[in-house]
Formats: sequence, C-alpha cells, structure tokens
Amino acid sequence: QVQLVESGGGLVQPGGSLRLSCTVSGRSFSPYVMGWYRQAPGKEREWVARITTAGSTRYPDSVKGRFTISRDNTKNTVYLQMSSLESEDAAVYYCNFFFDPVPWGQGTQVTVSS
Repeated sequence: QVQLVESGGGLVQPGGSLRLSCTVSGRSFSPYVMGWYRQAPGKEREWVARITTAGSTRYPDSVKGRFTISRDNTKNTVYLQMSSLESEDAAVYYCNFFFDPVPWGQGTQVTVSS
C-alpha cells in the first residue's frame, strides 16, 4: 500500500520560510514525477510545484521564485522550500505522484500569520 507522509508545516510570519518534506513508501519513487499541492479552506486543491525524475521543475506563477521543489531518490523524499510566505499561502500542503496519483496523505498545515 502506497503511503504519503507530509511534514514540516507550522506557523510562520509573513515573509518567513518553511521547508516541507514528503516521504513515500510502498511504491518505487524514483521513476515518477512528483508534485506538491495545497488546499486552502473553501478552495479547490491546486498544484504548486512538480519535479521530474531528472530534477526538472515547474511552478505556477503564484509561487514561482518563492517555492523550490527538490527530491532525494535515495530517501524516497520530496521537499518544498517555501520563502517569502504570504497570507495567501496558508493551506494544507500535500504531495503526490503528479501523473499517477494515489490516495492523498494527511497533509501538513501551513499557517501564515503575524
């Protein structure tokens, strides 16, 4: 059974930084494009970053230049470094296989507030 376990969320002030982690078990990790997503209250889930097996990355304009996705295939882990956080970034953050999604994990809560 594939499991996605996100961690690293918390409370941060506007302009601050956080690093999220997502560890995958139950499926070979390295051949897949991985993505980070978020869902704010009352809004649909949206993707915020993706990374190919070779390390090529893409971001929507809303986070470009502020978020950086990376992966460690030896640890089956994908990371999301977030900086210059804004109130609009507050959400529950999830990871998943970008083109072959599996059931979502619990996510990790990011709160941006002074």
